[in-house]
Amino acid sequence: MDEFPRFTAAAVQASPVYLDADATVDKAVALIEEAARGGASLVVFPEVFVPGYPYWNWTMNPVQGSPWFERLYRSSIDVPGPQVDTLREAARRHGVVLVIGVNERGRHSLGVLYNTVLTIGTDGELLGVHRKLVPTWAEKLTWTNGDGSSLRVHKTPIGPLGVLACGENTNTLARFTLLAQGELVHAASYIALPVAPADYDMAEAISLRTAAHCFEGKVFSVVACSTISPDMVDTIAGDDQEVRRMLARPRSALSGIFGPDGRPVGKPLIDDEGIVYGEIDLAKCIQPKQMHDIVGHYNRFDIFQLHVNNKPLTPVTFATDRTDRTDTVRTDRADSSSTEEDS
Repeated sequence: MDEFPRFTAAAVQASPVYLDADATVDKAVALIEEAARGGASLVVFPEVFVPGYPYWNWTMNPVQGSPWFERLYRSSIDVPGPQVDTLREAARRHGVVLVIGVNERGRHSLGVLYNTVLTIGTDGELLGVHRKLVPTWAEKLTWTNGDGSSLRVHKTPIGPLGVLACGENTNTLARFTLLAQGELVHAASYIALPVAPADYDMAEAISLRTAAHCFEGKVFSVVACSTISPDMVDTIAGDDQEVRRMLARPRSALSGIFGPDGRPVGKPLIDDEGIVYGEIDLAKCIQPKQMHDIVGHYNRFDIFQLHVNNKPLTPVTFATDRTDRTDTVRTDRADSSSTEEDS
């Protein structure tokens, strides 16, 4: 692998086939093919692209939104699972590193959905399953917290790659955790947010957060944000004209590629659906690091220390593993049967 690769990155700004996982994955596969034809070696998709974002949390009260949670749960995917296999095969077939957001069903509870970002290698290997650490604001009505086990930087042909979802890119400690593992390419997935307060400019917010991470860490970032299709407006708003106007708010989405000086590489895409391409040369991260290397000489680790709990969190811990417990049950039953026969 080239120590400092040069490659083309693609940020996909698109809407899902709302609440239809299979159709959305088919759309993603077509977009992966298009990006690969455009020369991309890294393709990044929006947050929870499969099968979409729970906008009803912002437009309905929790009681009204509860049936929608069930609808999203039924439309979400298992990891691993058939939809993931399809995405893995697309990455392998086109030889790209793929980052894509999904709604992942928890295996232990019908009440658990995760906002998950998948990282897939050029050989189709599932490199990472990152679950959003803290759902933002109204998102807490839908998603369960992730844990620190997925805060990992992956070695890929396009360089050391880390991922975060939407508001996590505001979490300084999460970002530092990735930088401290040698991250040079950062993938940030977002959703269009037209339901924000009136004075909030989502496109500007995405740009600010991305520039901050790039400038502080001297890294490249690939930012992919979703859009809201007319079909989504019809599904979410129905005849409610106020909600329809809200969902049509401009400057709700921005996608693009940013360099280690914090400035865009090329022109970002705002609101419209499309693919943004940008050239990344990781050698351009070297000289800026001489000035500010916050994970090296430009820090004081004798003063500051960050402790990260990277253990997977589970709802129950058993003293013995499943195999041991199963064998014990079988032995107990056998002993019981033997005693009854002897008597």
